[in-house]
Amino acid sequence: AAVIRQLPATMMVDILVFYLILRALDTIEDDTTAFASHSIKVEHLVAYHKQSLTDPTYRLDGVGEGDEKRLLEQFPKCHAVYAKLQPASRRIIADICQRMATGMAEFVDKDMGQGTVDIPQYNRYCHFVAGLVGEGLSRLFSASGLEKPSFASELHLSDQMGLFLQKTNIIRDYLEDYVDGRAFWPQTVWKKYSKSGDLGYFSQLQEGGDGSIREVAIHCLNELVTDALELAPDCLAYMSKLQCYEIFRFCAIPQVMAIATLDKLYGNADVFTGVVKIRKGLSCKLILRTNSLQQVHQIFYDHATSILKKVEQDDPNRERTVKACQAVLELTAANATSSTMSSWAVVWGLLILMGAVHAIAYTSPDAIEQTAQHMLQGGLLLMTGIILLLKNTSSSSTPALTPANVLIEQKQQPKKL
Repeated sequence: AAVIRQLPATMMVDILVFYLILRALDTIEDDTTAFASHSIKVEHLVAYHKQSLTDPTYRLDGVGEGDEKRLLEQFPKCHAVYAKLQPASRRIIADICQRMATGMAEFVDKDMGQGTVDIPQYNRYCHFVAGLVGEGLSRLFSASGLEKPSFASELHLSDQMGLFLQKTNIIRDYLEDYVDGRAFWPQTVWKKYSKSGDLGYFSQLQEGGDGSIREVAIHCLNELVTDALELAPDCLAYMSKLQCYEIFRFCAIPQVMAIATLDKLYGNADVFTGVVKIRKGLSCKLILRTNSLQQVHQIFYDHATSILKKVEQDDPNRERTVKACQAVLELTAANATSSTMSSWAVVWGLLILMGAVHAIAYTSPDAIEQTAQHMLQGGLLLMTGIILLLKNTSSSSTPALTPANVLIEQKQQPKKL
């Protein structure tokens, strides 16, 4: 909800309704007890897009919990708003809803107690539940006129954006998903490390298991983090194509949260005993710092550097992890380095000025000339830092973002002959 508020007013309702419709669908998929059989659940999933989006009285009782349960019970309210959206938005939402429901139905009969079978199936599941969301958003952005028409065709990059977020969540939720009997870690990955042949082997850490369990658990975790990290270049490419400031923030905030979470997850045995989350303070800092592509590059650079420093010599995935981190660093180094240099110039300039001012009050008349020189040096350094910051903000390597209201005004202006 907080991220949706970043959107321009002209798009907020469309995206909110899109989210609620898919949230209701996800609630049907997640509920393992509400339906008498798998076949009945599949029927509900497959019919969902037709019933929920065409029948203004559609509702479903007794499915889900809390707010999700209430959403399905009061779904006619959601439909009433959906029916008032522009035809283009309704078509996009209906298409994504149908394809997602079909994909979810594909996994209902599968035994997910031990995770997905392999990486292709893992990717396929993530595509249905998150990659399609990315595609739908890109098409809605394009339909709004706030992004270029060609943006609707960025299917691969849109998919990767969704997979990056979904894989981060799946890695983080290992224990919760395993306990619920519906896990997603791919067997072709974790079976290389589990001596018992069971996904729950790694959770023995919380029972005081020996050090060998911890070592293989960390290696398994790091392989999956690396698999997710390899999607980062495509995510950066996607964000570089955005032109609307508000849409950029809406897309970028979850991405910087994800890279920060992957950094927190890497090499962290707490994943196997609970849920690992980044601190609220860091979350707030990331939200405040995500205003331009340059700032996003800085965040990705910082966390890729942090992960790289944590890679152990004996990790079997060391080479692959280093390569994934270096790919991110190569894409972001120019903007990150210039941003860091200009920021430090401002800091050092302020420190020198403050020191010089303080010294004047306690120095002899003979030393005032030297103190004045220090003030001049500090002032020049401060000015240099400010100029660099301004220059970096308008750098051609990071395309300038335009507020939605300006884009709308530009489109409304008559074209010159």
